[in-house]
Amino acid sequence: MIPQDWITSAGDRLRGRVKRTPVTYDDALDCFMKWENQQETGSFKLRGAMNKVLTLQPWEREQGLVAASAGNHGQGVAVAARLMDTRAVIFASEHAVATKLEAMRALGAEVRLVPGGYEQAEAAGIQFATQQGKTWISPYNDAQVIAGQATVGLELMDEIPADELEAVVVPVGGGGLIAGIGLVLNRLPAGHRPRLIGVQSEASPYFHALYQQGSQDGVVERESLADGLAGRVEDGAITIPLVRSLVDEIVLVSEEEIEQAIAAAWQRYAAVIEGSAAVTLAAALSGKFAQRPAALIISGGNIQPEIHQSILQRWSQGGSSPR
Repeated sequence: MIPQDWITSAGDRLRGRVKRTPVTYDDALDCFMKWENQQETGSFKLRGAMNKVLTLQPWEREQGLVAASAGNHGQGVAVAARLMDTRAVIFASEHAVATKLEAMRALGAEVRLVPGGYEQAEAAGIQFATQQGKTWISPYNDAQVIAGQATVGLELMDEIPADELEAVVVPVGGGGLIAGIGLVLNRLPAGHRPRLIGVQSEASPYFHALYQQGSQDGVVERESLADGLAGRVEDGAITIPLVRSLVDEIVLVSEEEIEQAIAAAWQRYAAVIEGSAAVTLAAALSGKFAQRPAALIISGGNIQPEIHQSILQRWSQGGSSPR
């Protein structure tokens, strides 16, 4: 278990370095939304990357940082590298979202594209860091990264008394965000602890398989709008036991439900959100969990503009039926 004082220290460390994102309430859904799409870099991933880099020894920073990313974690590492006056090399799938690749480069990172998906990019990044003697910054398999992501939960609990919530609903990829939030909720007395629900796409249900069956072997991955949640979880990742011990349920949403949620976020809240963030709203809109009031973590807003526009054109007002 990650020490609770690491999470408290992460909150202190990141104060003034990351944005405290807003929370709003939708009466019709009886859901609060925590808008991490309004974070610097457009994603919660900045929190974990920044906390990790700030806790490195000077020599670890000086040898250079390496990460793998679908785009959001890489932007966070790039920002932290620039702050610490060091270099970042980010490995990404050749199929990664173009705007996310451009954003990483604009922040000063060297981006190396790898054939295949996130799993192949992660393997290439780990190998490069090991061979070149550089510092690997995992997007989830790291205690200080998880402590940084946990600050989303710290802010949420500051905004909403825990006994006013029945559930906290969180996107799940590698499990760093939901593990961090779970550790924050674990501070609460059992009778006052909201249910912690993870959400993944049906197209890439790796953590769902780990949670339900204890293995991700045999999972068949398809292309997903929730690109930031896609890919196999690193074997032996510390998030695996954390998620299995802290999370109450992981539910799956379809690609169509993710599209509907992206459209609904714009139509209901004038919010641009990416597929990875839309899974929680999709789960709420499609009734995948019954507990209310719930808090939905809207984890990021980095979606390719033309994809966003095409989704809006396909769905009518409210995202309830195709045009």
